[in-house]
Amino acid sequence: MENNTKTFVCISNYFKGSDFLIQLKELGNTVFLVTSDKLREKPWPFDHIDEIFYMNGQDTDWNMEHLLLGVQSLMKSNKIDGIVALDDFDVEKATYLREHLRIQGMGQTTGRYFRDKLAMRMRAKSCGISNPNFCSLFNDYDINTFADTVSPPWVLKPRSEASASGIIKVHDKDSLWMHINEMGNNRFKYLVEQFRPGDVYHCDSLIVNGKIVFSITSKYLATPMEISQGGGIFRSANIEYGSEDDKAIKKCNEQVIKGFGLKHGAAHSEYIKCKDDGKIYFLETSSRVGGAHLAEMVAAASGINLWKEWAKIEDALAKDTEYKLPKVRKEYAGIVLTLSKFEKPDLTPFEDEEVCFHVPLEYHAGLIVNSDKKERVMELLDDYAERLIRDYATVAAQAEIKKLH
Repeated sequence: MENNTKTFVCISNYFKGSDFLIQLKELGNTVFLVTSDKLREKPWPFDHIDEIFYMNGQDTDWNMEHLLLGVQSLMKSNKIDGIVALDDFDVEKATYLREHLRIQGMGQTTGRYFRDKLAMRMRAKSCGISNPNFCSLFNDYDINTFADTVSPPWVLKPRSEASASGIIKVHDKDSLWMHINEMGNNRFKYLVEQFRPGDVYHCDSLIVNGKIVFSITSKYLATPMEISQGGGIFRSANIEYGSEDDKAIKKCNEQVIKGFGLKHGAAHSEYIKCKDDGKIYFLETSSRVGGAHLAEMVAAASGINLWKEWAKIEDALAKDTEYKLPKVRKEYAGIVLTLSKFEKPDLTPFEDEEVCFHVPLEYHAGLIVNSDKKERVMELLDDYAERLIRDYATVAAQAEIKKLH
């Protein structure tokens, strides 16, 4: 029998994706992990990883030449079949390696659509996908034209931050220019776009051969931007199946996945239902599993573990076999999560039978609830949010907020 072991290099700047690594190994593959040196002590599933390589630095400050040299030397004795980026910050690293080493998968141009907010906006516009009005910060005349023709408020956004950190809200042209001038030569790393108040939704999907094989729509009950900019409570719950919003968001999500050229894997995309006109607008997308323990929430509602299924998709692709999605449940789940004043908060007072998961992060208090009734999930999320704010919550200074994912 031919040996059908494939070799994967997985890249993660953040401690996440254990289910992915375990599944990939259990499918009989060789699994290498490249991660940051400062994550050495984290409880990675070491018995499911063939070898771990540690890089100095965090997020964007890895030395790409060193990374390339390391993977190149690994290739001398291993045929690498796939390179997988497990977090947002790793997408560029993976596309850079694929381009240099000519390994199949997403290249740098497509990768930008899933990392660079300006590339996302421009791509969505060219695909005819509803998008907030926006402008790059390259040209003064363009910025002035934008400020004179698009009504405020506006937001200045970093083009490649993974979360809502670093976003500045501005209300008039003078303060817009003040912030742009303060950025000096770094202004090209930002864009400005119109801020449209509304409800923010996320659609979490699995993609095979460019087709969405699974997706579920959920609504943030407090936006990530509010959370990362001053504490508060992070909440999300999946919305009613087949509702108008569900259908409209899934339709927009299909346009995004197709238009942006994501061929396979997982995607976490965000949409806003604008208060002014009731329309759905594309906010942003990423070629990964959603953070903030949204994967556990999706699993509680649907029975689909996004990390495991993504690993199975990568495996099927490398082995040229057919991927089959497991049976999907149509239940409801929600998450409530806050920064906590306790390192390991005692969550035993939350003892309703619907509680199915405790968020295992230090200095965070969070739970996931699951029911076949949407109303029950919402009732519990409201009750728990009040109790968490009263007994557990703390507000960290802006600089101390860690990414929610």
